Amino acid sequence: MKALNKMQRRAAIWILGAFKTSPLDRIEALAGLIPIKSHLHKIAKRSQIRPFKLPKNHILNNLLDDSPHQSNSFNSHNMSSLTNQQKVLTKGHLIDSKFKSYGIFPSFSPLDPEFAPGHRIIDNFSNRFSFHLVNKKEKGKNNHCAQELDEMVLRNSSVPNTALVITDASIKNDIATSISHIHSADRPLIKTIHHASFVMSSEVELFAIRCGINQACALNSVSKIVVVTDSIHVAKKIFDPGSHPFQIHSAAILNNLQNFFITNDSNSIEFWECPSRLKWKLHHEVNKDSKSFLVTPSYPSKISWEYCKKSDSDELINLWKITFQASEGKGKNFLDLLDDDLNDVKPSYAKGGLWLQQFGHSNSLCARATRAITNHAPIGEYRL
Repeated sequence: MKALNKMQRRAAIWILGAFKTSPLDRIEALAGLIPIKSHLHKIAKRSQIRPFKLPKNHILNNLLDDSPHQSNSFNSHNMSSLTNQQKVLTKGHLIDSKFKSYGIFPSFSPLDPEFAPGHRIIDNFSNRFSFHLVNKKEKGKNNHCAQELDEMVLRNSSVPNTALVITDASIKNDIATSISHIHSADRPLIKTIHHASFVMSSEVELFAIRCGINQACALNSVSKIVVVTDSIHVAKKIFDPGSHPFQIHSAAILNNLQNFFITNDSNSIEFWECPSRLKWKLHHEVNKDSKSFLVTPSYPSKISWEYCKKSDSDELINLWKITFQASEGKGKNFLDLLDDDLNDVKPSYAKGGLWLQQFGHSNSLCARATRAITNHAPIGEYRL
């Protein structure tokens, strides 16, 4: 720890241009460097949830499995051999991981057949799906983007075998709402609405796409599916064979698309990006629907892997903020600055921290600001 703290101190002094004798707690906060001890806690918490990314038949999952086993398959080393009291008394990484697993629902599926080389959609049907992205350099041309979407709808509305899927999701008070509208010629509008608690926005967006594609594939004589979403980066995760925390949803979508493509050689799917800022009519209606629900969470409730990762990180950051405000390392002479909302600027390591965002563009200004905020400028440094 002493060596790591010494290393971090040198890094903070180099970033800020501070004096060598500057207090560590103060310059860590200004440089946006989380204390080494807190960072190690963060790494430890991350490692506790890493086994959940492994296949079910992995040796670690076999050790963590405490479900009842038949006598011929009983393993004396797994958790089922321990009593509840022994689990509480036993300290170790695997024990902590197992306790954490009770509150996390599975989201990884690395050995799913849909991700097997040779069976993947990207191997067999690479010409059946496409993405239409918004040019990021044309942020001011919202009318042009909306016009392209309108033309796409007009083209496909005349084709009776096309299903238009509009999806969106929102999160309010840790309750997520995912909605999809499925438009098809000569058919009534189909809506899917689902709620979930303690999940991340990317997961909810992908689940909305999953529900919309599932309903579209179930329609008779549909040969083309057009998905419109404001989270095109999430839609690309569907065809990503790498490990990611949305694999269960991706596998379900890929299974539907496999069957959809096999049914007819002309079947295809398109993904269109529609940023929320456009307020394009069809997508804006779905967006308003997703924000119109007031749902109360039910407890106890499991959380997603991504949400657990984020909540652990937020907990450590909040602890850092509280500790810094109450610690002697901050000192009585530390200059508290206010943000735009007239609240005290607090430590953060996001984007370098709030202090560096304001004066980090100039080395000389950064050094002077550091000396003023920390109120630390040794007299000996100015002797000729």
